Amino acid sequence: MSTMVYPREEKLEKLSQEEIISNTKLVIQGLEALKNEHNSILHSLLETIKCLKKDEEANLVHEKSNLLRKSVEMIELGLGEAQVMMALSNHLNAVESEKQKLRAQVRRLCQENQWLRDELANTQQKLQKSEQSVAQLEEEKKHLEFMNQLKKYDEDVSPTQEEKDRETPKDSLDDLFPNDEEEHGQGMQHQHNSAAVAAAQQGGYEIPARLRTLHNLVIQYASQGRYEVAVPLCKQALEDLEKTSGHDHPDVATMLNILALVYRDQNKYKEAAHLLNDALSIREKTLGKDHPAVAATLNNLAVLYGKRGKYKEAEPLCKRALEIREKVLGKDHPDVAKQLNNLALLCQNQGKYEEVEYYYCRALEIYECRLGPDDPNVAKTKNNLASCFLKQGKYKEAEVLYKEILTRAHEKEFGSVDAENKPIWMHAEEREEMSKGKHRDNTPYGEYGGWYKACKVNSPTVNTTLRNLGALYRRQGKLEAAETLEECAVRSRKQSNTGIDPIHQTRVVEILKDTEGDRRRSRDSLTSVKYESGSETGEEA
Repeated sequence: MSTMVYPREEKLEKLSQEEIISNTKLVIQGLEALKNEHNSILHSLLETIKCLKKDEEANLVHEKSNLLRKSVEMIELGLGEAQVMMALSNHLNAVESEKQKLRAQVRRLCQENQWLRDELANTQQKLQKSEQSVAQLEEEKKHLEFMNQLKKYDEDVSPTQEEKDRETPKDSLDDLFPNDEEEHGQGMQHQHNSAAVAAAQQGGYEIPARLRTLHNLVIQYASQGRYEVAVPLCKQALEDLEKTSGHDHPDVATMLNILALVYRDQNKYKEAAHLLNDALSIREKTLGKDHPAVAATLNNLAVLYGKRGKYKEAEPLCKRALEIREKVLGKDHPDVAKQLNNLALLCQNQGKYEEVEYYYCRALEIYECRLGPDDPNVAKTKNNLASCFLKQGKYKEAEVLYKEILTRAHEKEFGSVDAENKPIWMHAEEREEMSKGKHRDNTPYGEYGGWYKACKVNSPTVNTTLRNLGALYRRQGKLEAAETLEECAVRSRKQSNTGIDPIHQTRVVEILKDTEGDRRRSRDSLTSVKYESGSETGEEA
C-alpha cells in the first residue's frame, strides 16, 4: 500500500501560491491512485469473504475491509480538502484580477482628480483676478464719486494768471508721503521715485490714489490762500476715513498729516503739532517704527518745531528720521541727502557749524554721486554750505562755492569756459580791475554773450547765488563787480517774471530806474550787507 508524505509547515510557509497549487494537484493525483488501489483491494476482500466459510477467517477479512473503508473515507476527505484548496485558488485568482482592475480604476481616478485639481487652481486664479478687477473698479468708482463730490468746491472762478504768478510756492505741503512726495516739480523726483515706492511697498503700505488726489487739491487751495476750502475738505475726508477704517489706520495718519501741514501754513502750530504727534503714533503702531512713512512724519514734526524756533526739540526728531531713511533706503539715497540738509539747517540755527559742514558735505557728495553734478540740488546744497561759511566769516570758502555754482551753470548753458566764453563772475572781476585802472568798460551788459539769459532757466538758486556773491564782493570793496552781478540778477528776475502781478512788476521797474542811484548809495554803505539763505528745499527748517 502506498503512503502519503505531507510537507512540513516551515516549507509550506515558504511556498508561493503557484507552488502550493502545483503540489495540491500532485497530492490529488496520488490520492486518486491510492483510492483506486484501496477500492480494488476492498473489492477483492469482499469476494474473498463470499468464498470463505469459516467464521474466524471471515472476521479477519471483515476487519481488514473495515480498515480499508476507513482509509478510503480518509482519502476521500483529503480529496475533498484538495478540491476546496483548488476552488480557493481559483477564487484568489479571481480576487487578484479584480484587484488589478480596481488598481487601474484607482489610477484613472487619481489622474482625473489631478486634472480636476488643476482645473480648480486655474478657476481660483481666474476668480482671484476677477476679484482684484472688481476691487480696482470699486476703488475707481469711489475715486470718481469722491471727485464728483469735490466739484462743488471748484465752482469759484479759477485764479487768473497774475494771481498764479504772484503766489510763491509753499515749503510745507510737499513732505506728506513717505518718499516721493517731498519735492514736487524738482528734477530728483524721477530718479529716486521707483526706489521710494519699493521701500514703501516693503513696508506693506501704499497710499490710495484718492488721498494723493486730495493732497494735490489741498496744495492747490492752500497755495491760493483758500484755507476756508482746504480745511473743511480735509476734516470731512478725515471723518469719513475714521468711520470706514477706524482711527488707528495708516490712511487716517496720512489725512492727519495733510491737515497738519495746512494748519502749519496758517501758523496754527499748536494744532499742527497735535495732529502730527497723533499721526506719528498711528504710523508707528500700524506700520512699525522703522517705516519710511514714520520718517516723513518725524521730518514734518521737526520742520514744525524749527519754524517755532524749537531747534533743540527738532534736532532729535530729524536725526531719527535720518536713521530710518538710512536703514530703509541706504546711506547714499537722495532722500537721505535731503534729510541731511534739514538736519544741517537745524544745527546751523544752533550755531553747531562743524556739524553743519559735515552734513552739507555729505549731502553734496550723495547728490553729485547719485544725481550728477548738474542736478539742481547740488547747487542748492553748495549755496547752503556757502551760507554756513559766511556765518563763520569764511568768506574765501564761500566765494569758491558761489563761483563753482555760477561756472557750472554757465558751462551747462554755453559750453566749457575759455578766453572767449567766460562766466559772469569772471566778467565782473574784469570790470572791477578795469574800474581800478580808470578804464571802466561802459559796454552794456547784454553784449557779454547774453549770459544773464541762463538765469531764466528756472534756476532761482543761480539768482540767489548772484545776489549773495554780489553782497560778498560789496563787503570786500569790489563795488564794480558787485554791481555787475546785481544788475545781472535784476535783469534775470525781470525776464523770468513775465506775467507777474502789477505790484511786483512796478517794484522791478523801480529797481531798474533806481539802479544808478543805488550804485551811488552802495559806495557809502559797505557795512549794510545782507546775504540771502540758499536753502530752497521743500523741507526747510
